[in-house]
Amino acid sequence: MRALRIVAALLLLVGGCLAGGCATVAQVDNLSDDSCRRSFEEALASILVAEREAPPAAEELAQRTRRLLERGRLGPRPFLVSSSSGADYEFFVEEKKSGCLLRLYGRQKGFVSYTNNLTYIATRPLPGCLCRE
Repeated sequence: MRALRIVAALLLLVGGCLAGGCATVAQVDNLSDDSCRRSFEEALASILVAEREAPPAAEELAQRTRRLLERGRLGPRPFLVSSSSGADYEFFVEEKKSGCLLRLYGRQKGFVSYTNNLTYIATRPLPGCLCRE
């Protein structure tokens, strides 16, 4: 039930952001390529470590998330990464002329949540990745 509320809230949030012209959500098309796989996992783990996740846990979460996104092929949409630390992180991929960007725009731990869909909490480039809207 909690997962459904989170997904509904994410869709409303991103829908409002997109209507306001904030960003366009994309999907990564080549997560199975070695260079993109490494780039995505390193970028995601880097953001999670910056958010005070333990490096081994961040690396495992990055690998698991990449596998889920690669297998799921759900199209362009935000995604949620839930850590065993109790924190939930909200991400999306944005396509830019310069390449794909991984953006962290929300996090929640316990009753404390923070969302920044204007300047974002963290952004990392995804060299070697191809993305599309």
